[in-house]
Amino acid sequence: MPPARKPPADPSSLAHRQLREGPFWQRLQVYASVPESDFLDHRWQAKNSITTLPRLLAALEGLVDAAFVKDAEEGFRRSPMPVRVSPYLLSLIDWSRPYEDPLRVQFIPLASRRLPDHPKVDLDPLHEREDMPVPGLSHRYPDKVLFLPLDTCPVYCRFCTRSYAVGLDTEEVVKLQFGVDVERWRLAFEYVASRPEVEDILISGGDTSQLRHEQLTYIGETFLAMPHVRRVRWATKMPAVMPQKLLTDHAWVDALTRIADQGRKLHKEVVIHTHFNHPDEITNITQAAANRLFERGITVRNQTVLIRGVNDTPEVMGLLIKRLSYINIHPYYIYVHDMVSGVEDLRTTVEAGADLEKRLRGLTAGFNTPAMVVDTPGGGKRDVHSYEHYDRETGVSVYLSPVVHPGRYFCYFDPIHLLPPKGQERWADPGQHNRIVEEALEAARGRR
Repeated sequence: MPPARKPPADPSSLAHRQLREGPFWQRLQVYASVPESDFLDHRWQAKNSITTLPRLLAALEGLVDAAFVKDAEEGFRRSPMPVRVSPYLLSLIDWSRPYEDPLRVQFIPLASRRLPDHPKVDLDPLHEREDMPVPGLSHRYPDKVLFLPLDTCPVYCRFCTRSYAVGLDTEEVVKLQFGVDVERWRLAFEYVASRPEVEDILISGGDTSQLRHEQLTYIGETFLAMPHVRRVRWATKMPAVMPQKLLTDHAWVDALTRIADQGRKLHKEVVIHTHFNHPDEITNITQAAANRLFERGITVRNQTVLIRGVNDTPEVMGLLIKRLSYINIHPYYIYVHDMVSGVEDLRTTVEAGADLEKRLRGLTAGFNTPAMVVDTPGGGKRDVHSYEHYDRETGVSVYLSPVVHPGRYFCYFDPIHLLPPKGQERWADPGQHNRIVEEALEAARGRR
């Protein structure tokens, strides 16, 4: 009897190879006459990025109705993050369905969708400032530091976990400033040089694509010159929101390549960490940009945020994973949404994350299968399944972090509006809050 064979592949299973192409930006009246040569130029993208609400609303004229405009105006007025949207990103949004579009959801807040913050939500949800020996350098994990050389990005995400520092002040938040400051950088370098256990440097911000090429070189060479540093990671959302930079900013790409080559000669790893959340963010322009890095031997890994209504189904997240893999970007992490202020409508539950992880496992090769994690406030990243206790009624999950803080427990809190009625009722009573947390901690301790 001949061996069993799989039936022919359903064409829909190859949807990850179908990337948006052509002059799609010309569908928007504001960019209708923009030629490809301009649209693919990173300088044009940066110069024409929208940084004020009036400019954004002017760009949307004729695309949305007056109710949406009013909704967005009030949404930004109450948002912790200011306006900053690239023409590329704006052109990827389906403006025939602006309330549902997954890219609009991430970057343009609407007051009508806003929900009250969970009582445990914080502007610094990961408590990074508690682990800063010098300004802009967080040392939480034993062998790794997070360095924040600047506080600006090519776009501003609604769900930014550093809304306490990134971008300009808003009506809601006065930001902690981490602007470009060589003296502040020097203090960070001195600290890392004095800590021989530090082997891994994550350079973030802000966004490292906003560094000038000579700044990129200076920071990279300084860290690589430290004998104990083995890995340098550059964090940037630029490939997702302004991939043109990789196609036309030759000085920046050449500087990154030289740093990666220097690291390779020193037997040290230099990689890019980027951030795609939805398959619609990946176009033929993205692929061309990713190819440029791949041709130069630069590894790119992706970290996705699990966002309700954006990528919280196996179909959408699976397509994102396959599409990233197709363009040689390794899916690395999926983060259960941090407890960020002002975006409660975007968060989902630990249970949803755990269930999604189970349904994604086996979709593709293991090295392209991301880990689903909860970045606990103060305790660092934990596998979503690794809780010591999880009360689905009150939405409290409790994790241990033995390496970071041995013996301490860290809690994550599901959004209240997704809890069963009894859980919502308990959280509605402020007098119950401490008791809810204590019950969860007591249950976790009882497992030990």
